[in-house]
Amino acid sequence: MFTISVETRFWASHRLALPDGSKEPAHQHNWLVVADVGSDKLNSMGLVMDFNRLKAMLDETAAEFNNVALDETKNFRQNNSSAENVARYIYGKLRTKLPKDVKLRSIKVVEEPGCSVIFTADEPVKGR
Repeated sequence: MFTISVETRFWASHRLALPDGSKEPAHQHNWLVVADVGSDKLNSMGLVMDFNRLKAMLDETAAEFNNVALDETKNFRQNNSSAENVARYIYGKLRTKLPKDVKLRSIKVVEEPGCSVIFTADEPVKGR
């Protein structure tokens, strides 16, 4: 299988809900998102897919989070705005935009250098 990757960034704040029901103080990050997509076969140009097309899809998917407080968005009013849930949400949105023969292998979300999560799924994504 061939795998290609693209990255995008967005700036957003969040406040995680703690087990006791309280929330941590609001703080912001310059989030990094990496999408890995793959295919067993290449298209007529010898590509998995065009990097620019994939980058535009990822940019569009992540754009709804740019310059916002994540926990005030529709999805994160119901789900904690953790890096794990951000990765799962972006995975679920991006995979529906890909060409038929291209599979989304993973979404990596880096909240800050040294703190990241990778989400992969072989089954339908829940919690979106």
